[in-house]
Amino acid sequence: MAESNTIIDLSHHNGDVDLGRAKAAGILGVIQKATQGTGYKDPTFDANREQAIQAGLLFGAYHFGTGDDGVAQAEHFLSVAKGAKDLLVLDFEGNTQGPSMTLEEARAFVIHIHDKAGRWPGFYSGHYVKELLGNTHDPVLSQCWFWLAQYGPTAVVPVNWDKWMLWQYTDGGLGPEPHSVDGVGRCDRDKFNGDADMLRRFWTQA
Repeated sequence: MAESNTIIDLSHHNGDVDLGRAKAAGILGVIQKATQGTGYKDPTFDANREQAIQAGLLFGAYHFGTGDDGVAQAEHFLSVAKGAKDLLVLDFEGNTQGPSMTLEEARAFVIHIHDKAGRWPGFYSGHYVKELLGNTHDPVLSQCWFWLAQYGPTAVVPVNWDKWMLWQYTDGGLGPEPHSVDGVGRCDRDKFNGDADMLRRFWTQA
């Protein structure tokens, strides 16, 4: 199956960006950090969302999970992302600034998103979920489409999912080229497991 290398994900760490130039360079979709924990909102979320919409880009929002209550985090995320037509994602990785989200909190988060938004969010992770799940199957988290974080030449998907839908193959430094995008510079880049038409259908249905 064809892979579409047309997605970037952003946060305040990327600074000021020009998403019109990014679209002209071939980018089709942006997934922007919205929230973290139960009180933090990314200061670039609103501006980048508006930029993406004005540029005609597909837009998604992600929440960085912490060791706080999973339902409270989901409520905070939805209050910022609004749960409209945007793609919604849980970023499940180790937290270097405090307690990390547990599997139990992740389940509570995604169930609450499903109950409120009417669809399962995406689940972004790499070695962290592989360490916690191992070869076991999680019937709740497996309902989420999977976004793999792995900076190597080959995608290795945890056994809990049949395939990756998105693959973050570089953080702008590690991983295969290309690392940068016009209008943004070095950034997280992501492949979609399908062509551009499939990407657009997926984005509106996920």
